[in-house]
Parts: sequence; C-alpha cells; structure tokens
Amino acid sequence: MEKNLAAVRTQVSPQNDALLDMPSPLGNASSPLRSWLSVVAVAIGAFAFVTTEFLPVGLLPQIAHDLGVSPGTAGLMVTTPGVIAAISAPGLMLGAGRINRRLILLALSVLLLASNLVSAMAPGFATMLLGRALLGAALGGFWTLALATSARLVHEEHAAKATAMILTGVTFATVIGVPLGTFISTLASWRASFFATGVLAAVALAAQALLLPSLPSKAAIRFSDLRALLSRANTRKSLLMVALVFGAHFSAYTYVTPFLTQNAGFGISTVTSVLLGFGIVGFISNFVVSTTVGRNLQLSLLAVVTVLMVALLTLPLLHASQAGVIVMVLAWGIAFGAIPLCLSIWLQLSSPDLPEAGSALFVSIVQVAIAVGSSTGGVVVDSLGIPSTLWLGGILAVASLAVIASFGINNQKLGEILSQ
Repeated sequence: MEKNLAAVRTQVSPQNDALLDMPSPLGNASSPLRSWLSVVAVAIGAFAFVTTEFLPVGLLPQIAHDLGVSPGTAGLMVTTPGVIAAISAPGLMLGAGRINRRLILLALSVLLLASNLVSAMAPGFATMLLGRALLGAALGGFWTLALATSARLVHEEHAAKATAMILTGVTFATVIGVPLGTFISTLASWRASFFATGVLAAVALAAQALLLPSLPSKAAIRFSDLRALLSRANTRKSLLMVALVFGAHFSAYTYVTPFLTQNAGFGISTVTSVLLGFGIVGFISNFVVSTTVGRNLQLSLLAVVTVLMVALLTLPLLHASQAGVIVMVLAWGIAFGAIPLCLSIWLQLSSPDLPEAGSALFVSIVQVAIAVGSSTGGVVVDSLGIPSTLWLGGILAVASLAVIASFGINNQKLGEILSQ
C-alpha cells in the first residue's frame, strides 16, 4: 500500500502534483496512530451522515401516517436533502473563504445533530422538511471536505487508504446504520430512530473535536476556480462519467427490493440477508481495490464498472433462478463497493491544483445523479415494469464504459491527461 500513491504520482505531471504533494498538517510531531484516529473520526462522521440521509427509506409509512401526508409526499424527505446537497457542495466552499477546514467540519457536524433533533421532534411535515433541509445543507459540504482533506490527515503514500477508510462509513451505514434505525422504530417509534441518529451525530462531533488536527485552507475557493475546472474538456468528460456511473447504480438500486420480492420471489427475510451480503462484499471490495487503484486506476475502474454492467443486464434474465440472482446482486455489491473510491481518486487527479473545487463538483454531480437516477428509474418502473429499470442502469453503465475508454486504455499518463 505504501507504493500505491507513489505509482499514481507517475501518472501526474510535475506541474500538477499539488494534490499528492500536499503536506500533512499533523507535522512530524504527530504519531501515525493519531493520524489514523483523525481519519476514523471523519469516517464516523460519514457513517452518521449517510445513516441520517437514508433513514427515512425504512420509516416512510410510519412518518406519513403520523404527520398526515401521503407516502409519495413523504418521499420528499429523501429528495430534499439530495437537491440541497447538490447546491451546498460548491456553495458552502465558495462562502467558506480561508476558514480553517477543521472548524467547518465541526460546524457541519453540529448542523447534522440539529437536523436529527428537529426531525425527531417535528410536529408537522413542514418542520420535518426543515430538518431534512438542514441535513442537505451540511451533507454537501461534509463530503466535499472529507474527500478533499483525506490526503492531508496522513502521509501522502497512505492517501488512497485514508479515502477508502472514510468511504467505509457509507458501507457501514448501509449494512448497519439504516437497518438499525428501522429496527429501533419497531421497538419504539420513528422519532426514537431520529434521536438515535442524533446520538450518533453527537459521537461523531465529539470524535472530530478531540482528534481532528488544524486544517488551514491553502486558498479560498472562488467561482473562477469552478469555472476554470469546467473549462477543461477532460474534467467535463470526467464529471459526465461520474454522473453516468452513479445514475446507473441508483436508477436500479432504488428498486432492487421490489425486484427481489415481486420478480425473483424472495421473502422479506431473504431480501434482508441478500442486501446485507451486498453491503458486506462492498465493504471488502472497497479495501481490496484500495491496494490496486494506485497501480492502475483506469483498469480498476473499467473492471468494476464492467461488473456493474454485467450484473444489471443479467439480473432480469435470471429472475427465475434465485441462486443466480443472489450471485449477481453480490457481484453488483462488489462493483459498487469499489466505485466511489475509484471515482473520487479520478476526480482528484482531474483537479490536483484545485482539490476542494474538484471535490465540490464531484459531490454535487453525485447528488444530482442520485436524484435524477432514482426519479427516472421510478418513471421507467411505472411505465415499463421493474426489470426495465435494471436494463436502464445497464445501458447507463455501457455509456460510462465508453467514456472511460475514451481516455485511452491502460494510459500511463492518465493524471497528466485528466488535469488538462
């Protein structure tokens, strides 16, 4: 692993090496243990944010009933934070100036805590949406900073591993956080679930307050920085690739449970087990790919997106074979477990001179892809049936492979090309 980012370095031109050469603010006086504990603190924050973001998915019927809205209207609890996060990702960084990034991360964790408390005590649906809007405002900024500063928390040769560790917060939220929140609601109420995620947010805030080092800003982000990145043809093409890959996943994954129950004939307990397996293999895949992504980022991304494509296109054909469906869902989990890390590093190589601006654009386009992919998948499901949204995801994956291949196969100067 120590050689992985050194290998990536050979793909980046010397004049655009700012990202990988960014010094750690911890300095020589900080122990390796303290450095990794700071990464863990950010990973706990990622766990809290993602758990809070997707918690309503398992609570929609209860919340809709108690707050007197239809299930369709209650779905705004998921849509609202995604839309606002897409705006807040670049917006917050433009307004942050040269404020120490540690202080911003702490403030965003406070906002996450407030979001959960407002949601837990919401007397009506308007107040609930206010709480979810607070989450969206914090969510975009958190992911922008978490991805941009991961390389600053440890020595540069461990940057990919640090990013992978932070992204495990997403997997843990999928495997443990959201199901646990749903379970708590069956024991008490949906309000208790939001209070529980509030406690989790408080733990993340405390961990970051104790363990995060000072993260002074190198320079304030300006609108011209975002415009400069978007003026680069390869950056625009990279963002298109990100949108296609995440759109492929979420247009299909949003409706995987109905597919498993209605088309594959799985019982709800089997579905739970299969989705748990999806999260577990994704967790493993995230760390395995962190050991290969430095040697060849492009081939790693091509491999995992190809697996995603095969899984999505094959699942509708295997609906009569439960064993075959399980294998393909697990393959899907392996692919998506590695995709966020690969795409995050890809965008970092696209903006080595403007890492925070690049991270902001990455987070924004991901949130847009999630919202558009899920909503488009819903239209396809209503019009053509559940299997059709898997076909849609597969087609988007094919398109993303074409974009990846357009940079040249096994290109040893990928970083230099991406930064142009």
